[in-house]
Amino acid sequence: MASPIKKNDLKNIIRDIPDFPKAGIIFKDITTLLKNKEAFKKSVNLMASKFKKEKIDYVVAVESRGFIFGAAIAYKLNAGFVPVRKKGKLPSKVKSISYDLEYGTDTLEIHEDALEKGCRVLVVDDLLATGGTIRAVCDLVKGQGANIVGVAFLIELRFLKGKNKLTDLPLYSIIKY
Repeated sequence: MASPIKKNDLKNIIRDIPDFPKAGIIFKDITTLLKNKEAFKKSVNLMASKFKKEKIDYVVAVESRGFIFGAAIAYKLNAGFVPVRKKGKLPSKVKSISYDLEYGTDTLEIHEDALEKGCRVLVVDDLLATGGTIRAVCDLVKGQGANIVGVAFLIELRFLKGKNKLTDLPLYSIIKY
């Protein structure tokens, strides 16, 4: 029987893909972690355990890889799950926010009735890079009157300094590059 996976083992399970999606980028491919049931379980448990005493009402996550972790963490925390999607993907009335990307802008949406004023929210995504996407998500959540208890990531790319856009929030990441 294999020994249990430890937090330090997770980094070695993630595969690097050079020059994806464009030259000069080293993409952190989490599919190798997701298919490893022990590594996936360890990741979800670590992220959830950090917030288990926080009485989270909802886990809010961004498509698409954020959904993978967000839904599992919501289950572990006995919380609801709220998806934030790209423009035009949600079927009911939405609140939108546009934000800057490296080359252009993008828009994210949340159902306008997704969160109650004063509810306790954990925002989850797979990776923190420049922080623009998750900052936009947090602004959407705050715009509904919710309280963000923290933001959690599987991976943080420290050299991109995304943390600097989230200084007002407790941030937790498992794997740091």
